Amino acid sequence: MFTFKVFALFNILVFVRGATYSQTDSHTGTGFLKSFTVESEADPTHGRVNYVNAATAASLNLTYASGDTFILRADSTTVLSASGPGRNSVRIQSNKQFNNSVMIFNIRHMPEGCGTWPAVWTVGPDWPNGGEIDILEGVNNQGPNQVTLHTGSGCTMPSSRSELGTPAQNNCDANVNSNSGCGVKVSDARSYGPTFNSDGGGWYAVERTSDFIKVWFWSRQATGIPTDAMNGATSVDTDNWGTPQAYFPSTSCPISSMFAPQNIVINLTFCGDWAGASSIYAASGCPSTCVDYVNNNPSAFTNAYFDFAWLKIYQ
Repeated sequence: MFTFKVFALFNILVFVRGATYSQTDSHTGTGFLKSFTVESEADPTHGRVNYVNAATAASLNLTYASGDTFILRADSTTVLSASGPGRNSVRIQSNKQFNNSVMIFNIRHMPEGCGTWPAVWTVGPDWPNGGEIDILEGVNNQGPNQVTLHTGSGCTMPSSRSELGTPAQNNCDANVNSNSGCGVKVSDARSYGPTFNSDGGGWYAVERTSDFIKVWFWSRQATGIPTDAMNGATSVDTDNWGTPQAYFPSTSCPISSMFAPQNIVINLTFCGDWAGASSIYAASGCPSTCVDYVNNNPSAFTNAYFDFAWLKIYQ
């Protein structure tokens, strides 16, 4: 009996410590360029974009790193030919893959402007079967942020769950609902676009386990931000972070089999399947058509850039 009690107590202690993670990776300034690969591939979302390679990105100052600053931006000087390639921009992917972990993104500024479609996300192999987690994503300055999962078939979310955000679609299967995935709109208006930027940005954090995926957002101007998340501490305890903006439980989605080890992707595209959809673009109040606007108004993209202070990863 005594042995059983000790064993039971040990299990409880292990469970309690399950929300404590130790820092394994830290990316700041030039560390992003060392730990990520610049991908000059065709845009899978069919955007009006030309993803350039690392050398071109550096020569055009579309990537810049120094001290605690990493900038990723699009060209804002060139009028495009309607028959030529899209607007020069950058897409980077982490060299490492991550499974169960916590990631904290300290972002000072994100791309804004009509026609923009910025994203910070993770993705597994053999999409959508390896899963996708969209942490920060939106289009045409239209906040708030939407956190979304995309999977193969067999992953749905309960309509009611413990989260601050508002669920949209609850079927995560990329093969239905025009690949809208199971999204959650963040409750904080400061989570996206010009409002995010005017407040100096903030922190996005994602926790992935075999039982759930959670995403938090804290504006730079918010109060009560967990100090371990805010400071990128050497260890973090997610049990102290409160109710997340988005909560995806494994109730009817076997997360461990739906989500393979994933790479981190940061990119900025224009128009394409979402931002450029005629109904979406028109509803945003943006002028002209998406492609014409992106082609002919380079100065509109002066603020189409990411500014990362750091990225910390915990396992």
